Amino acid sequence: MKRLILVTSPPACGKTYVSKELAKALNPIVYMDKDTLIVLSKQIFVVAGEEYNRSSPFFEENIRNYEYDAIVDLALESLDYADLCLINAPFTREVRDVEYMRALRRRLQKKDARLVVVWVKTDPEVVHQRMIQRNSDRDIWKLQHWDAYNAGVNYEIPECLNDPTVTDEFYVVSNNSDEELRASMRMLVTMMRR
Repeated sequence: MKRLILVTSPPACGKTYVSKELAKALNPIVYMDKDTLIVLSKQIFVVAGEEYNRSSPFFEENIRNYEYDAIVDLALESLDYADLCLINAPFTREVRDVEYMRALRRRLQKKDARLVVVWVKTDPEVVHQRMIQRNSDRDIWKLQHWDAYNAGVNYEIPECLNDPTVTDEFYVVSNNSDEELRASMRMLVTMMRR
C-alpha cells in the first residue's frame, strides 16, 4: 500500500529531525521538505519589494498556500513512481481543516494510497529555545515578536486527527528532551515498519 506521510507541527518543534530519521528508517522513500521552496518565496518578496517576513499579511496572501499546493502536488506525483513519500512541513492549519483533509484523502484514494500523519509535540518554551539556537532568518520576526507570534500558535494535537473514526494512521512524537524523543522515535519506526 502506498503511503503519504505528513510530519507536522508548528515551526521549531523538531519536524526536520523527526522527518529525516523516519526517512532513513523507511528508506527507500521520497523525502520532501517544504523549506526547500523558501528560495522561491524569498525571490517573490524581492520582486514585490516587500520585507522578508514569513508571518506577514503579504506572505499569507501571496505565498503560503501556494507553497503547500506545490509540495502536495509534487508528493502526489511521486506516488506514481514510489510507494512512500514523506513531506516535512508544518501543515498547522491544514491538519485542523476537516474539508482540506477529506479532499487530500480523496486525492490519495485515486492513487490507492493512505495518509499517515505524524504530529511532533513540543512545549512552547522548548520551541523558543530551539528557534534561538537554530538562528535562521525565517525566525527573525518570530523571535523579535515572540509573545505575539506564540499567542497565535496552537501546539495542541489536532482533534480531527485524534479521532478513532478516521482511518488514517496517526502518531504523536514527543520532543521535549532527547530521551523523550528517542523513545517516541523507536515506537514510531516500529509501528511504521509493520
